[in-house]
Amino acid sequence: MRVVVDFDKCKSNALCMGAAPEVFEVRDDNFLYVLQEAPPEDLRAKVEEAVRICPQQAITLEG
Repeated sequence: MRVVVDFDKCKSNALCMGAAPEVFEVRDDNFLYVLQEAPPEDLRAKVEEAVRICPQQAITLEG
């Protein structure tokens, strides 16, 4: 699986970080960072939840 973030849509609201903190991080500069672009399968449920709850629909999952 591969995580893709459309940074033109992302508002760095940190909901994704709440769902999958192993994969997403909003730092003090208020920008979202993807910590693992290809997270392991055991994080799939968390990443799918992050995709689902993103209000900007800025996150997609490939594979």
